Formats: sequence, structure tokens, C-alpha cells
Amino acid sequence: MKLSQFKFKLPEDKIALYPTENRDESRLMVVHRKSGDIEHRIFKDILEYFDDKDLFVFNDTMVFPARMYGNKEKTGAQIEVFLLRELKEENLLWDVQVDPARKIRIGNKLYFGEDNSMVAEVIDNTTSRGRVLRFLYDGPHDEFKKALFALGEAPLPTYIRRKVEPEDNNRFQTIFARNEGAVTAPISGLHFSRELMKRMEIKGIDRAFITMHCGLGNFRDIDVEDLTKHKMESEQMSVTEECCEIVNRCKTEGHKICAIGNTVIRAMETVVGTNGLITPYEGWTNKFIFPPYQFSVADSLVSNFQLPYTTQLMQTCAYGGYETVMHAYNVALKEDYRFGCYGDAMLITD
Repeated sequence: MKLSQFKFKLPEDKIALYPTENRDESRLMVVHRKSGDIEHRIFKDILEYFDDKDLFVFNDTMVFPARMYGNKEKTGAQIEVFLLRELKEENLLWDVQVDPARKIRIGNKLYFGEDNSMVAEVIDNTTSRGRVLRFLYDGPHDEFKKALFALGEAPLPTYIRRKVEPEDNNRFQTIFARNEGAVTAPISGLHFSRELMKRMEIKGIDRAFITMHCGLGNFRDIDVEDLTKHKMESEQMSVTEECCEIVNRCKTEGHKICAIGNTVIRAMETVVGTNGLITPYEGWTNKFIFPPYQFSVADSLVSNFQLPYTTQLMQTCAYGGYETVMHAYNVALKEDYRFGCYGDAMLITD
């Protein structure tokens, strides 16, 4: 497959700037892989396609307020700092991206907060945009993290062209998030409300959780036409024994497994064996899935409507079939579905 095959014209007004008022009331397109049939539903109708003892697998990563704004010493120039991950807790070292990168050198100090109460020093250049910052803070680590995150905001993708609002801190987070480490949300999980999760429980649909900390690699431009030459950025993930037991039991008993989002299906395909069962894992993955690809675990996939040229679109096409998914996207554009992280969802099933 070539990069150019994942091009389509997406008008800017099709990108959702805000989520629906209620999480589970976005639109849901149901795409049947075998027949090619398409249904137009509301997201909370998703339970109609599953039965007792079927399984939904979620990503329980927690997004932290990764985007901050500081001022450079002496000049006072505003610098956007995007926190990527903590490197050394005891030294308060963080891997970050800065913008504009050309203004930042090793040894520069950055000041954050109205009273400049948080200070960081640049100690390393890792890439053209990346830096390592050492935060200067005298106090317990938990107090430092609380103070640091109070200065940040929800890391909405840059394609959402508006200011971040307080409500984004809640809505750009799944209701089951518990393991901190993501700099963008596992967006298909955003559609699940407490009411919908309760209805799942009543219907007997089981649940399992993997953790994959979604990184900025999800938004990186692909700069090669031949997709076999693209290198995905590694993302940290964890699949527990408990998760494996639930997924493997469901698989061996012949019930349906639905992956809630591309991160989930990517994680499961990272740890699946030749017998179709998954094994526990703690580590990193840079697995890149694009058509053609034979999936081993999930019977269904929930994915938001993705932007052109994205790895998420490629993986969705790999799961649903290139022609089937691209046709569904054409239908979505005609039917005014909303695209992006706050947009509508697609259920691909047999």
C-alpha cells in the first residue's frame, strides 16, 4: 500500500471542535464487513450488536495535561512545552518538545506560571524539536507533579483550532482512565458513559483493560510513499495476566471480542501467539499495521473517523478492508459525520 491511497478531501468544517453533549450520543456508523452493508445509529445502540458473555476490550491509559506555556529567561519569549514522559523521578527530568525549537538552547531557563513559580533548565537536545528539561523544585515529588500538572492543559490535537477550555480536562479523558502516561486520549473510549457501562453489565457483556500510553507519534506526518518504510514511534504498553485470562477465555468459548479503538487492537496484535491467544507483556511496541493484514484476536473494532494519511486510518482499513472502509468514509462525508477525536464512531463487525 502507498501513502497516497489514504488521501481524501476532508473539509475543515467536518472536524468536530467539541464533543457531543452526552458521551454516548455521538453518531455510530455500523459497517458489516462481509456484506458491505452500512447502518446509521447512535453510539449507545452499540450494545444491540453484542450478547451475553461477549467482551469489550478497553485502553485504560490516563491523559495528563501535557501542554504548557512558559517564558524564556531574559527575552521573555513565550515557549510552548509539550511534556512527553518523565525520565527520572528523583531528578525531575522530563522528555519534552518545545516550539519554537530554534529559540531554545542547552542551559536556557524557562519560567512557568503567573508568578514564575515553576522553573526548568534545558539540559539536553535530543532531536531538532525535542529537549530534556530538569525542573527545579524543592519539595516532595507528589507535590511537584501536582504543581506541574496545574500549569498544563488538556493536550488536544492541533487540528482542533480553538482554545482549550476547562471542560476539555474531563471530556478528553475516558471515564475508566487509571494509568497515567498518555499525551493523547484513546478516542474511541471517549464515547462510553457510566450509563452505557452499566447497561453493558446488565446485558452480561464482559470487559477487559489493556494499557497503551498514546503518544504524539499518532499525529506525526508520514514522509514516505512506500508504507513498508515507515517507522512507528514506540509506545509503552502493559497487558496483565488478568486481561489475558478474560480475553483468552472469551476466545476459546467462541464469544465475540470487540476492540475499543486502534490502540487496543494494536496492543493485542503485539502480544498474540500463533494459537490466537494473548500473553502478558510489559514493555514497548512500534507495531505498524496497514493493509493487507490478518488479525488474530478481535471480531469487531470501534474506531472514530480519522483524518487523511493517518496511521489510524490505515489500521482501520487493514481491519475492515481497504475498499469497504474508504467507501464508508465517502458515505460519512455525504451524511455529515464528524471527524477527529471529538467526532463520531464506526463499528466494524461481521
